[in-house]
Formats: sequence, C-alpha cells, structure tokens
Amino acid sequence: MFLQHVALTYRSEKNSDRFYKHLLGLGKDAPKALAPSLAKAIFNVDTELMMINYRGEDLHFEIFITGQPDHQVHQIGHVCLQVDDPEALVNKCHDLGLAVIQVPKGDRMLTFIRDDERHLFEIK
Repeated sequence: MFLQHVALTYRSEKNSDRFYKHLLGLGKDAPKALAPSLAKAIFNVDTELMMINYRGEDLHFEIFITGQPDHQVHQIGHVCLQVDDPEALVNKCHDLGLAVIQVPKGDRMLTFIRDDERHLFEIK
C-alpha cells in the first residue's frame, strides 16, 4: 500500500504555489477545470473547481482552488511528510514565515507546520 495523493482545498493558487512549489519544491502541472456537474456529483459543490496537481518523486498533492476560507476552528486532519533533513525544512518554514509547532513527547520532539490555509503537516 502507498499513498497515491492527498487532496486539499486552498483559497488561492498563490498560496498553494507558495507551499508546494516554493517550500516543498514540487513540480506543478497545468491547472485543470472540474466541471460543475462533476463537482456536484463528487463533492456536492455546485460550481466549477480549479484543480492543480503538485508532484515530486514520492509526493502527489491534488489541490482544489475554492476561493473560500476554511471555516474549521479545530483542524485535526493532517498529512505526514518524511523528509531527509527536518531541521532544514523547519528553517525554510521560518524563512517563509510559516508557522512551526514543536511539541516535546518523551525524549523526542514532534514537529508540525501549518501553511497559509491552516493545513497541518507533521514532519518526520
């Protein structure tokens, strides 16, 4: 079993580019439109959605640009990313002004980052 992709929503293409292209260094496919009829059938959303795929060697994110803010106050869902150099990624987050959450757990530190849309990513 492997993770084929993670699908998330973003308010803007600019915010998704900032995170997936500039922080994670993923390639970006050309945006595609998901027809309103298909969006309604799959997601119960009666509007056309723009979809962008960001890909790396072992990562694939499918991002839907909604133009709408996420109204969830307490977000528990997250994506876990295993990286070669967690400290370098955390430093890059600081450089980009992204939130870093580090929580001690026993003899190790749990590290999470939040993007501009408040999506949560655990870093291992």
